[in-house]
Amino acid sequence: MAAPYDLNDDSVVVIIGSGAGGGTLGNELAQKGIDVVILEAGPRIEYQDFINDEWDAFSQLSWLDPRTASGGWRLAKDFPGLPAWIVKAVGGTTTHWAGASLRFQEHEFKPRTHYSAVDGANLIDWPITLADLAPYYAKAEDKMGVTRTNGIPGLPGNNNYKVFEAGAKKLGYKEVSTGRMAINSEWRDDRMACQQTGFCFQGCKWGAKWSTLYTEIPKGEATGRLEVRPQSQVLKIEHDTDGKASEVVYADRDGDLQRQKARIVCVAGNSIESPRLLLNSASNLFPDGLANSSGQVGKNYMRHTTASVYAIFDKPVRMWRGTTMAGIVQDEARHDPSRGFVGGYEMETLSLGLPFMAAFLNPGSWGRSFTTALDHYENMAGLWIVGEDMPQEQNAVKLHGEEKDEYGLPIPDVRFTDHPNDVAMREHAFRQASALYDAVGATRTMPTPPYPSTHNLGTNRMSEKPEEGVVNKWGQTHDIPNLFVSDGSQFTSGAAENPTLTIVALAVRQAEYIADQMAKREI
Repeated sequence: MAAPYDLNDDSVVVIIGSGAGGGTLGNELAQKGIDVVILEAGPRIEYQDFINDEWDAFSQLSWLDPRTASGGWRLAKDFPGLPAWIVKAVGGTTTHWAGASLRFQEHEFKPRTHYSAVDGANLIDWPITLADLAPYYAKAEDKMGVTRTNGIPGLPGNNNYKVFEAGAKKLGYKEVSTGRMAINSEWRDDRMACQQTGFCFQGCKWGAKWSTLYTEIPKGEATGRLEVRPQSQVLKIEHDTDGKASEVVYADRDGDLQRQKARIVCVAGNSIESPRLLLNSASNLFPDGLANSSGQVGKNYMRHTTASVYAIFDKPVRMWRGTTMAGIVQDEARHDPSRGFVGGYEMETLSLGLPFMAAFLNPGSWGRSFTTALDHYENMAGLWIVGEDMPQEQNAVKLHGEEKDEYGLPIPDVRFTDHPNDVAMREHAFRQASALYDAVGATRTMPTPPYPSTHNLGTNRMSEKPEEGVVNKWGQTHDIPNLFVSDGSQFTSGAAENPTLTIVALAVRQAEYIADQMAKREI
């Protein structure tokens, strides 16, 4: 373990957040001999202390600080205080994620080029290509132990997958498998193989699923160069007279304010807290918030075009047994505007336990249709749709005009309305998923609206031109050279794929750049 760094040590890199971006970046820098302090708002809960119960685990891990939802999305009505389902603990949302680890496709790095101008969408191309990121994807896959890469076998198929695969093949789909998952299918990296317990969203009690909590962070700590401070909620980033980030103000576990000086600050608090922090760090020099000369901080919020379809059969499926996200169909992930929308989507198996099924199946509904569905829970199969939603400037994380948190700072308001392209994609996916289950004898299919967001993206996006985004191709803010963004908020567009692998690949790449710039005394 690193000895605690002094609060006045201005040689350290301070990383805010310990999830896929922050935890990975912290380890990568520590391995290069760089001193790092990670400030994590939540507690440190080791994996043996995870709770295999949906509601108790939700309370144990979730980010439940006050937030509001607004706009046309259904969440503003159904879950107005829970726009996102993310984690407040060491390891961040890598404790809660399902494990799906897919590379973006080449065209998805250049959506403006491939999709042309989409009315109402704020599309630009990423300032990097698939070729730029490919070597870092390879490093991330090896680091995370992604199945079906590096000779690692795929996970076994559970019943939910077998129903899904049979239906997909009846429809003529070809790209069907148990997926590329950052879950050990065999002993690897001193961690056991998946035990098929089925509580992937509640934290893997076996440590089989990759999480920075028990992979990157302990490895970084073992170098003596990484210190993690749990229950350290960052409130503000301050700067010197030259406009460079100089220290981070945070509330410690006792609620006392502390100031950690820094040579470099990296923001990795997920796509809601990261822009909120930059906006709450406004000063005389930066009246609109840090790194916000473009006015794009908080804008272009994306959460993927999601929804679910559950189906009831005349025999038991018991979908809750085994890996939660047990398989994938990728045939619809292509860009094919003849379907009535740009971009594509994945279909991935998904099961929810009975308590969450009751909450999410059709929020606000009751009556015979709803209760008979729950009565047939044992005979139910399910899948989740994840597709590329369009960035829109008005979809944004903003500071609430009236409500404040316990530290007196404005809470975030998450505003989102579906783009017509999102709606067209979701309707297509509902039809295809229902047909998939009908093809294998479903007695009833139930399209289900989106849950609170887990794939939160954009809000501090990468751009070639400073006026179009917040950070450059390294995640370095256009305005402040020693201030970086290291999470999914730097995504220029969402693509169809689950984002974690790309967040990790970008963090590995960013660590190389930061180390190089530090060695050259550029930052």
